[in-house]
This record gives sequence, structure tokens and C-alpha cells, in this order.
Amino acid sequence: MTTETYRNPILDADWSDPDVVRVGDDFYLTASSFGRAPGLPLLHSRDLVNWTLVGHALNRLEPAAEFRSPRHDCGVWAPSLRHHDDRFWIFWGDPDQGIHQINAPEIRGPWTRPHLIKAGKGLIDPCPLWDDETGEAYLIHAWAKSRSGVKNRLTGHRMHPDGMSLLDEGKVIVDGDRIPGWFTLEGPKLYRHDGWFWILAPAGGVETGWQGAFRSRGFFGPYEERVVLEQKDTDVNGPHQGGWVRTPSGEDWFVHFQQRGAYGRVVHLQPMRWGPDGWPVLGDDGAPVAVHRRPDLPPQPTAAPATDDDFPGGRFGRQWSWTANSQDGWATQHSGDGLRLTCVRSADAHDLRKLPNVLTQRLPGAPCAVEVGLRLHSEDAGARAGLAVLGDAFSWIGLQRGADGAVHLVHRFAEAVAERERDAAHPRLAPDGRARLRIEIGSGARCRFSYDIGDGWTPSGPVFAATPWRWVGALLGLFALAPVGGGHAGAAAFTHFRISPL
Repeated sequence: MTTETYRNPILDADWSDPDVVRVGDDFYLTASSFGRAPGLPLLHSRDLVNWTLVGHALNRLEPAAEFRSPRHDCGVWAPSLRHHDDRFWIFWGDPDQGIHQINAPEIRGPWTRPHLIKAGKGLIDPCPLWDDETGEAYLIHAWAKSRSGVKNRLTGHRMHPDGMSLLDEGKVIVDGDRIPGWFTLEGPKLYRHDGWFWILAPAGGVETGWQGAFRSRGFFGPYEERVVLEQKDTDVNGPHQGGWVRTPSGEDWFVHFQQRGAYGRVVHLQPMRWGPDGWPVLGDDGAPVAVHRRPDLPPQPTAAPATDDDFPGGRFGRQWSWTANSQDGWATQHSGDGLRLTCVRSADAHDLRKLPNVLTQRLPGAPCAVEVGLRLHSEDAGARAGLAVLGDAFSWIGLQRGADGAVHLVHRFAEAVAERERDAAHPRLAPDGRARLRIEIGSGARCRFSYDIGDGWTPSGPVFAATPWRWVGALLGLFALAPVGGGHAGAAAFTHFRISPL
């Protein structure tokens, strides 16, 4: 690879269901965030290859009471990002509530509170279109069978131009059951081009499917279809769901995801052109590219969403999200560096999957080492804090206060079917109540844990294979807990969080 080329994936972590828009010389991307808060991450690029995380559009999930506890597969599914009438717009489907919309004058906000534009179960993957030719506005969405009993079809509506309401009851405009060989049609993105209405939508499932294109002279159809991107003889399974964007010089590009198990849905960039028959051609004649010429855009410094954090003043960076809506007091600000997490009392202290107060970020897609410093201040027996890899199964390493007041280095895990954690290694005394913690994540998301309590790095326990949740890649997490009962449980302090390549 040279400075004139780029390599996929361009975002090698779980930026699920990406959508992209250009405003002037800037490109913006958002992605699914499911039950984590804050949600709807906002990324910025000038060259479609190097991206930085600039914020989130959704501070809290609503209704807030329903997201006080983790709902890892719920919440914000497959958003669409658009720019219209000098405002940014994001539409997304909550599979249990319906289709929401928020908007803002600038990408960094302030964003409006979520507005429910269509209520119902199983309404997912919405995308709006404001037709500049006619002044009409439209909305398209897919269906989740798990909530509605319906899938493999796309429903279209006329929408009020203010984006606040729909003007009809909707009509199925593409029925995948009527297309031989097609199933699980979802994730539509709606465009107007060359006198046609275009729907770019994947089918066939996230791990094994393909990207389709549909076109019609009228919004409500009939549509003709074509497969425009599929795995062929590459190692990019699925190539699934994304968005089309055009550069100032007129180049076309398509951003989509690839499902990679515990790593989640990593993001690829495909060249796109319009063939002589008027249909889009993605990748290398319909096959995903691994390396390709960069977009015709001004060169930019190498960049990626931040991972490292020194937690200045006790504040954590944009890369972190809680596993549910946060509560006051979980993290405290102060005058120095380091993250002070309160040891929150919980009856679920032996199962990290059920806890809302785990501060997480995405598991990197490339082999790496994760390190963090920890000091356990809480003097409550049973108080604990640590560094975790969290999914359907989880494992963590950290410190725990014993009944005798001593602090021990502990390493625990739980299988996907287990209801409680158990020891992955024998506890060891940590005399100063401090430790450096390390996880080496190799190929296949195989994790090797180690610690340093003053006498050098010591391996701990067997290899742990990270697992995803149903739709979400595995997460790295920091947490502090205490048993139920008693008053203030004290805190734990984390310092110098680092992720470095192996």
C-alpha cells in the first residue's frame, strides 16, 4: 500500500450500520449504538479514509426509564444521516418503539430531543428523502421480524417536508418475497439520481448476504433490482448496508460494513461508478476491494477515532459509552488526572452483562495490547474494580477488597450460558492496592490476561475468546462495584488507558 492507496477496513472496529453524508468539503458518518449512552456517534473526515470521532447526537435513550439497565440489542438501530434545509437530520428505528428523528444546525449540535415520527413494533432502518425536483419528501423503512412478524419488505411513505410527520399509512414498495432468491431485505438508503428513485439495500443476512440496488421512475414503484456488491472470491463476507456519497469533483463512493464476529461490524470504502446501462457498479466490478486508489480529495494526516485516555480532571473521552443511561455520581471530576469510578452497589455485581455502570469502548479489529493502571480505594469488603472484555461471555481482571481488609488481584470470567462469574485464576495478594492490568488481543479476538502488582508482568488464566452480543461486537470495559448494603462504598481510580498494536 502506498500514500496513493488505502486499505480496507477504513474503520477497523464496530461502527455498525454506517451512513455518510457530505456537506461542502466535509464528510460525516453516524452508526448504530443500540443500548449504549451516549448514542449515535458522529465521525468527521475530509478524505473518506481518515476519520475522527467528534461527538454524539443522543445524550440519553428514551424513554429513559426503559434504559436504566442494559438492553444490548435494543435502542438505536441503523440510523440515516442527511443534510437538508441547512440542518443535519438523523432518523433511526427503535425496534420496540418506532421511528425517531432528531436534527441540529451543526454536526456538534445542539441536537433536538427525539421525536417519534411513526410508532410501532419492528419498524427499523428508516431513511428520508427530500426531492429537490418536486419539493416532495419521502420516508422508507424495513421491518424486524422479531418484533412484527414481518421481514423482507420495504415500506414507503410520503413525509411532511418539515420531517415531523408522515402523510399516509404507507405502502409496501419492495417485497423481497416476490424476488427469487432474495431474503432478509433491510437497511434501505433512499436517493434521487438521473431521473430515478434509487434504493440501495442489502439482503441475505449480515454474514452471508449481498448489497442490492433498486430503481423506479416513481417513488411507490414498481422497482427493478440488481445485485451490485457481493463477496465473490474475496474474504469480505456479507458486504452489507451502507451509504453512497459523491465528492466535490464528482467521484462516487460507497461506505458499508462487514460482520466480523467479536469485532462487530467493521467499515469498508468501495469505489462506485455508474455503468453504461445506468446502474451503479460497486467495488471491483461488484467485488469488494482490499486496497484501492484513494478518493480524489486533498491529502489528510493519518487519523482514527481515539482510544487512549489519561482522563484529565476525571473526564473521559468521546470514545467511551455507558452500557445504559448514566446516573449522576458514577464518575467524579477532580483537579488531577485519572478516572474515579464510584463503586456502585449492585445485586448483579457478579454479572457484568447486567450492569449499567460499565464504561465501554469498541474492541479494536487488529491485534493489540490494552493496558490500564488501577487503584482500589474503597474499603468495603467485596468492593471490586477492573478491566473487562464484555460480550455474551465476559472476562475481567482487577482488584477486590477481602473480608480481612486486604486487596487481592482477581481474574474472573463467565461463559455465555453462565449466570455468575467464577475464577479464571487463583487470587493473589496486591499489597499496595494497586495494579497494572493488561489484555493482549490476538487473532480471532483471543485474549490473554496479565497483571503487574510490583514484580513485573505475570500471565493470568487461560486464553479467553471474546464473543459478540447478538448485534453488537465485544466491548472493552472499566467498572467499579460493591455489594448491596451500607452507605457510600468509595471508589476506584483508573490511569493511563492505552491501546497499542501487537
